[in-house]
Amino acid sequence: MSERWKNKPEGANWGVFGDDDELGRVNLLTDERRLRAATEIKTGKTFCLSLPLDLPGGTALNPNRKPPERHLALRKGGKPSVNYPLRLENEHYIDTSCDDSITLYTQYSTQWDALSHIGQYFDADGDGVPEVVYYNGFRGGTDILGPDDKDGARARRLGIEKLAETGMQGRGILVDLAKIYGTARKWVGYDDLMRALQDQTVEVEPGDMLCLHTGFAQLLIDMKGTPDPKVLHNACAVLDGRDERLLGWLEVSGIAALIADNFAVEGYPSPVPAGCQHCAALPLHQQCLFKSGIPLGELWYLTELAGWLEKNGRNRFFLTAPPLRLPGSFGSPLTPVATV
Repeated sequence: MSERWKNKPEGANWGVFGDDDELGRVNLLTDERRLRAATEIKTGKTFCLSLPLDLPGGTALNPNRKPPERHLALRKGGKPSVNYPLRLENEHYIDTSCDDSITLYTQYSTQWDALSHIGQYFDADGDGVPEVVYYNGFRGGTDILGPDDKDGARARRLGIEKLAETGMQGRGILVDLAKIYGTARKWVGYDDLMRALQDQTVEVEPGDMLCLHTGFAQLLIDMKGTPDPKVLHNACAVLDGRDERLLGWLEVSGIAALIADNFAVEGYPSPVPAGCQHCAALPLHQQCLFKSGIPLGELWYLTELAGWLEKNGRNRFFLTAPPLRLPGSFGSPLTPVATV
């Protein structure tokens, strides 16, 4: 029992890594496991696993997340800070310089979800009244602040910087769902995932970062910044967050992170079960972020890596994937690198 909670959700690992833990299953990325992961480097070849950060393009897929906006600072004499002649600041200088700034939605493109990204109304203190709670019992309004709070919207606990401070390096393993199920929309439950693991001889071990290739990110690239929602919302594999056996497997699998090249890892919106009065909109997010402390990677680019691994009879690689060390943020863009 923690000072923050008397009750914890069924299937949650709150307290397993300590009452004040903010890393969840990332704790399994130990020094020993990173050393073991490094043995997956056989050729030294690398793959960039990020989309260009201006994709998907526009707001057609999610009106609440906008593409980057570029800004230019003005320097002496109202000159923009691109091809700026430094002689304006000292007549002896021959240099020119370029600077810019970006307004960036942290979860627009290739991203990590922090453990502060998704919580739940849950009666953690046992008084019969649900309150806003996040992984390991951290509280909305106390640990996760909104825009009206004195310090503004930020995660005092469970911020994305906690992942950045670990380095987020370890063994990645890839399951190619597109190879088995094609690029039509497929809701992947427990049986479907187990089939894919078996068919591709993928062995999942504690501390692994599991990557699911569906082909979705490749479709985005092919659409060149003009995504077609009608096509994309009916394309590629998504995990079925309503499958209780799948959620149970995630609970006991020991994976340190779950990653996909699609929009939300799971299908969204998830159909509401018949007769359900209270249920999660994102049940897999609830299992991973809220209960198990498993960070989610979304909209990664995995197609080239998947092709190389298949050609070379492999499914394991060394993965480096730190987010921005941005204190208090609920998510972060990143440029993951696979080294094979």
